[in-house]
Amino acid sequence: QVQLVESGGGSVQAGGSLNLSCQSSGPTYTSYCMGWFRQAPGMEREGVAAIDRYGNTDYRDSVKGRFTISKDNAENTLFLQMNGLKPEDSGMYYCGYDCPGIGVATTTPALSELRYWGQGTQVTVFS
Repeated sequence: QVQLVESGGGSVQAGGSLNLSCQSSGPTYTSYCMGWFRQAPGMEREGVAAIDRYGNTDYRDSVKGRFTISKDNAENTLFLQMNGLKPEDSGMYYCGYDCPGIGVATTTPALSELRYWGQGTQVTVFS
């Protein structure tokens, strides 16, 4: 059983930045793929960014050039640096462990597609 704890969310004005963290109780270097996902009220959970064990990354088109996913295998921590935030980026952000591939960043994956999920951290961007 792997536990994931997200942090770093908050309320920020449009154009601002946040850096999300996901502390994993399991080793990040062995997970084939880890990712960040978000869900706005009444919407499906969608992929935002993903990174595989080799360091390959993928992003949803709407965040490319603004968000950066990374991980620190020594600390078993996944990060999401978010710059140039927009109101449409608002939502609950979840960390996921053992995704099938980095392509999940561009999809709306079923919960069963990832082995473990965190509880989420809220991001609110106001104009």
